[in-house]
Amino acid sequence: MKSVTEFVSDYEYKSTNEHGNTVFIDMYPAGEKKHQSPMDLVLSAVASCSAVDVVQMLKKRRKTVTALRIETEGERNDTPPKYFKTININFILTSPDTTEDELFKLVKLAVEKYCSVASSLDGNVSIGFMAEVIEG
Repeated sequence: MKSVTEFVSDYEYKSTNEHGNTVFIDMYPAGEKKHQSPMDLVLSAVASCSAVDVVQMLKKRRKTVTALRIETEGERNDTPPKYFKTININFILTSPDTTEDELFKLVKLAVEKYCSVASSLDGNVSIGFMAEVIEG
């Protein structure tokens, strides 16, 4: 997988994956935001990643998914780096044939076993980097 992130302005960037899909990112204060911040995207990524797994497992069990809302909240470290200390995800499913116990078991399985984003947040990721300057 690859992506390219580019400077748009002092507080705005755009990131495009290898398929040409683009997301815009900004670091403006809350009242001026146009897009999600990088940390907002982390919460969105863990929610959507686990949601896809939950929905697929429900469908495999022939359950009806009328609606699914995922509320995600993260508590960040007070000093830099302001990483997430905790992330809480609340799955709210509208379904005529799924119990809360069934949903909880599937959410647990999705978040703890199948969600690649959640697994990437567990601290075992090695991040390498390089830097180059082009005069101009």
